Amino acid sequence: MTFDAEWATLRAESAQQVNMRLNTAGSSQGGSDADLLVNQDNLGAIGHDAYELRTRLSKDGDQARPSTFDAAIALTNGNFDSGSALLKVHDRWNKQLRTLLDACAQISNHLNYTKSAHAKDDVQIGGDLIAVSKLNEYLK
Repeated sequence: MTFDAEWATLRAESAQQVNMRLNTAGSSQGGSDADLLVNQDNLGAIGHDAYELRTRLSKDGDQARPSTFDAAIALTNGNFDSGSALLKVHDRWNKQLRTLLDACAQISNHLNYTKSAHAKDDVQIGGDLIAVSKLNEYLK
């Protein structure tokens, strides 16, 4: 299956389960061409998955670090050229692991923030709509 076909299938499936549509304000088509569909539960679930991935990765991704470092030092002390190469692998792994952990944390934090911000916006908009409807009563 091509990417475009798979993407079209996933979009069609998600459109059936959506409570909120983005990028459809002012659309005369009713949002049927919306490219991004999301609801609050999806945001929370993805944020939670990113948090769990970060938690597991911080533990499991660091298991080999101490023994790799010890092996690199032992090889270097034994005058093996592979010791410095192994130390580079060790350092590169740590750098990449930290980058991935930071990315997971950023995704989790951003989605949690987005979920709460949208909930607050919905409450505020609901309050504003009530006030506008009261004004309309007075203008009639």
